[in-house]
Amino acid sequence: MSDKHNDIINQIIEIELEMFLAVPSRDNSCQKDPKTFRLHRKVQFMPWSDKTLLSYLNDLNSARLDDRNLMTLKYTLMEDSSRIPGPDPLPDPLIEKIVACQLEWQKEMFLKYPRIMSRARPLEKSTSSAAMTSFKTYLENELKTYSSKTLSSLYQDITSKQKSSKNMAEETYELLAQNAGYPSLKEAEKMLSSS
Repeated sequence: MSDKHNDIINQIIEIELEMFLAVPSRDNSCQKDPKTFRLHRKVQFMPWSDKTLLSYLNDLNSARLDDRNLMTLKYTLMEDSSRIPGPDPLPDPLIEKIVACQLEWQKEMFLKYPRIMSRARPLEKSTSSAAMTSFKTYLENELKTYSSKTLSSLYQDITSKQKSSKNMAEETYELLAQNAGYPSLKEAEKMLSSS
């Protein structure tokens, strides 16, 4: 990855972390662990194009100027969308398309790396627990905090990955595995399976 790519990601993470730490207390242990927050957000953004990253950085800067906390919005939406003041905005149709693609990639991950994914969020709401929001619910509500421009650019990134038979989720977990000291995602799965 280029220095520019990393620099944009670092700018995004610093604003997100500032917003995340300002979310009203939810007994969230993640708020006490900024290092893990930074890592998980960084690996999520690494597969994105510079164009998408810059668009999202603009979303964050605009929200900050308007005194809006996108992290508070995301968690409020996850808990109860009726708590958001004003009429419900019409959902961007791209959200459904992005979620469908990401769900397929995540399902592939559960099939290829069952040991690693045994610790991941459950895929759908029907399998989520009180302790862990489902992957689908979390993603849908995060995407609702993105501008239409960012959603459009992200969808272009996703379709580009699909055309080249790449799995964005796998790229993300590959980076997590390497950060945890494994030579690769496949090696991490093999080592966890034999332990």
